Amino acid sequence: MPKKPTTADAQLILQLYDLRREAEMRKARNWWVGEFFPQSADDFLKVAWAMGTQENAWLRQVGGYWGIVASFVLEGVLNEDLFLQPGFSGELFLIYAKIHPFVKELREKLNDPEAFLNLEKVVTHTKWGRNRLQFMIKRVEALRQKRAERNPS
Repeated sequence: MPKKPTTADAQLILQLYDLRREAEMRKARNWWVGEFFPQSADDFLKVAWAMGTQENAWLRQVGGYWGIVASFVLEGVLNEDLFLQPGFSGELFLIYAKIHPFVKELREKLNDPEAFLNLEKVVTHTKWGRNRLQFMIKRVEALRQKRAERNPS
């Protein structure tokens, strides 16, 4: 992979960003970011196994999108430094931070050691990424608390 981002990298970032603007993808992203706060692997699996539901489709759509994009970075198709700019990858870090506490259990229960592995590799590959993940874990917890205050059970 070239050390310096190329014009092709920038074009790919813009194309990927454009895909995120598609109407159903926006709904899926909004659900992941604003409504989906799994507390455990079992919470995640309730949605993952609920085939035919809107939430299941959104779960798979956003997870699949970021998995594909992460594979581009891992395979050298997309420059890692450009990809890691918060304006583009911030959402990936937020999504991964939501499952990070139980991703190992999730892999066990899915019987899939590679579930979310590309996301994990991209997020944790650099020191900056590891630091950003810790920042996002704290942010997710703050969002969880605010949500709980607004919607007491």
